[in-house]
Amino acid sequence: MTASKGGQLQLDDNLKHLIKELGSAINDALSESKGINDAIQNVKDAGYDVFLVLEATIGFNKKPAADSTDEIPGVAENENAQLKVTGQDLKFLRSLKISVEDLDVP
Repeated sequence: MTASKGGQLQLDDNLKHLIKELGSAINDALSESKGINDAIQNVKDAGYDVFLVLEATIGFNKKPAADSTDEIPGVAENENAQLKVTGQDLKFLRSLKISVEDLDVP
């Protein structure tokens, strides 16, 4: 990515390809989802047309070079670090079908 006049970013061809590939993978996953297809069919069977529009926000940050020994500012290493998970966090993770059995919840 490079900056251009007006503060807009120019994406290199490789990143454009990767973004297109990600979009296709998301579209394929939705198209192949039995649950989504069944739910859409239920709406159609009830006599309605279905228009599915999803919005996704995807951010990109260029990683530092692999040989860089600089630490990420504001992030400290701690072998005894603990992850604190709230009930809302659990609900969100479960909605993404992420297993949460091993998490320690207060």
